[in-house]
Amino acid sequence: MDRSRAELISARDTNIGLLKVRRSLPTRARRNVGAWCFADHLGPLALRPGERADVAPHPHCGLQTVTWLFEGEFLHRDSLGSEQAIRPGQLNLMSAGRGVAHAEEDPDQFGHRLHGIQLWVAQPDATRCGPADFEHHDALPRVELDAGVATMLLGTLHGVSSPARRDDDLVGAELQLSVGTSVLEASELYEYGVIGIAGEVLVDGAMVVPGSMAYLAPGRGEVVLTALNSATVMLVGGVALSEPLVMWWNFVARSRDEIVAAYNSWSARDERFGPVVSRVSPIDVAPPAWLARGS
Repeated sequence: MDRSRAELISARDTNIGLLKVRRSLPTRARRNVGAWCFADHLGPLALRPGERADVAPHPHCGLQTVTWLFEGEFLHRDSLGSEQAIRPGQLNLMSAGRGVAHAEEDPDQFGHRLHGIQLWVAQPDATRCGPADFEHHDALPRVELDAGVATMLLGTLHGVSSPARRDDDLVGAELQLSVGTSVLEASELYEYGVIGIAGEVLVDGAMVVPGSMAYLAPGRGEVVLTALNSATVMLVGGVALSEPLVMWWNFVARSRDEIVAAYNSWSARDERFGPVVSRVSPIDVAPPAWLARGS
């Protein structure tokens, strides 16, 4: 790969219940961008009266979930006792540490639109086995760009920092772009991903649209974005990870043994993850393939 040019990566289409999802991370082409290891672009989806896009109670460990909506509403419930609605422009950040369980309930049964993204950040050794935590931010700082505005989810851009907890050296922002070119300050130590949400944006000659992500290798002092129309993209970036990640289902770990231990704890419903008060029944899955094979 020419490290001076953007690498265009196609998202993988999948479904989570009623939700149609474009998954930009992980893919075969790119497993992570810095500590950002998961990106699901949900919708946009028009729900009919009586339809609810609930995500049933499920566990996490070793990661932070970053939930951001463009349309609609979710109600977050978790085993810490948190109960928090999230709407466009607000951030829900859950740090799983050793283990936490949560649900995302759709509170609207009368027909509505839903559109958002959930991102995961792999936690470093210093926090990945620590206590779980949840925080909500009603409003986040914004950065004026040459042709648009950035809302800071995590980290710092152009000297403006998000108040949200950051466990690793990284940045995450929503960029709302008007027609024209915006030049972003970049860290030469970071690799970056630009995830298409709406509209068309050129990134180093690569056309980013919904369902695609431009990957930029470390070593650049700026990121140049040219919007061909009104567009929205997510910018993620961070220092490339030196430690290996093992991901399976909703767990991020360093070994298969850690994954198996987390799976067994969830299957046994022991105290590691805890119960979630929800009108939706918890999710159960088959064991990892390597466990089923006895390897």
